[in-house]
Amino acid sequence: MGRRSFIIGVGCTAFIKPRGLRTTNEMGLEAATKALLDAGITYDAVEAAFVGYVYGDSTAGQSALYPLGMTGIPIANVNNNCSTGSTALFQANNLVKGGLVECALALGFERMNPGSLGTVYKDRESPTVLFNQRSQELEEGMSAGANFGPGAPRMFANAGQEYFDKYGANIDHLAQIAAKNHKHSTNNPYAQFRNGWTKEQVLQAPKITKQLTKLMCSPTSDGAACCIVASEDFVHKHGLENQAIEIVGQALTTDYPTAFDTRSAMDVIGFGMTRACADKAFQQAGFGVGEGRDQVGVIEVHDCFASNELITYDALRLCTTGEAHKLVERGDNTYGGKWVVNPSGGLEAKGHPLGATGLGMHFYITMQLRNWAGPMQAPGLFDVQDKRGKYGMVHNIGIGGAVVVSLLRRPEFYKEGGTDGRQRLGYNHAHECKSITRKDVDKVKARETSTYVLEHAKL
Repeated sequence: MGRRSFIIGVGCTAFIKPRGLRTTNEMGLEAATKALLDAGITYDAVEAAFVGYVYGDSTAGQSALYPLGMTGIPIANVNNNCSTGSTALFQANNLVKGGLVECALALGFERMNPGSLGTVYKDRESPTVLFNQRSQELEEGMSAGANFGPGAPRMFANAGQEYFDKYGANIDHLAQIAAKNHKHSTNNPYAQFRNGWTKEQVLQAPKITKQLTKLMCSPTSDGAACCIVASEDFVHKHGLENQAIEIVGQALTTDYPTAFDTRSAMDVIGFGMTRACADKAFQQAGFGVGEGRDQVGVIEVHDCFASNELITYDALRLCTTGEAHKLVERGDNTYGGKWVVNPSGGLEAKGHPLGATGLGMHFYITMQLRNWAGPMQAPGLFDVQDKRGKYGMVHNIGIGGAVVVSLLRRPEFYKEGGTDGRQRLGYNHAHECKSITRKDVDKVKARETSTYVLEHAKL
């Protein structure tokens, strides 16, 4: 599986309502600068970069990174729908694991339009047309009958309805999930919503589909996030043992024929590929099928809609088949339970800027495993005999489709003390959100930097 790889630097912007207040260049520069400061390196050390976004022109990645340096490195732009950010990280990680580079950067950003997702190109068929079509065909066999609403929430609502019909879950369980996420987000200064809406408020919100209210749905958002991946030699060379977090397992999986041929609305939106992807990631970490979940302590899952979080518990094998709603009832998805799921508030509360989402998830799990997360910190991650502590997991999915599952963990050489990213940024960016300055950019920019480009850069 190649050599070991580590996340050594992370950075994030606030996720905000899409009102055109910030450009992708501004947000991308902020997230990348924070990640470089966190890692204590300059852009000169980065040998390759992958930049993810869904709504944007070609080479937007280069445009965002050029203020940090024009060093001739390979920069590739990535689009994999909602799993774009994690796909960029997957590519960067593969270069490091394969020994092709010592250090690679993954950046993701998005500037979105308000309202439901839509296609930009009106002169051609959407790549997801068959997914929408198949999901709607399957409504005929469901107890709720024909659904309504925009394409994306309707598909995920249908998947939730299938879980209801098969196993006895109901809308109350979705409301509990959404309320849990909104409660978590009150501790996250990066989150778009910090209102802490209750289960009752979630249920009383306007209906988007038969199964989903507005507060069970992730909003469109603007934002950026960045992760820097490096080899073990790089970690030791730069004295990053006090903050490097190992990518122990990571897989990217696309759809199987079951997405269309099993007559399952859950498979249409990726239940099957999520399960296969998770099994691969855990296998890389040395576990057999279904093993290792009890060694995970904190998770960021792709709760684009509360119904997807529900069925993802099952797809990830966090529970016995058909008992995801019982996991919710036990409170095993929040503080005091077996796992803390979406301590950030998840997509529903934190926001969902498509290209940044997956990298933002890795930002939060990295901070959890560093034990820096402050009011968001999941308890008990390090109260085990193994000094590496428990695993953190990330699940990021996009219709059309692709899913990335990552398993992260502190390495055995992890040690506290010394200068770390908190001192280099001047505050704990795990749970404090601040902007960057030109001095910050100057600290991390490469030697080969265009004065002309820097003069036009905005912070």
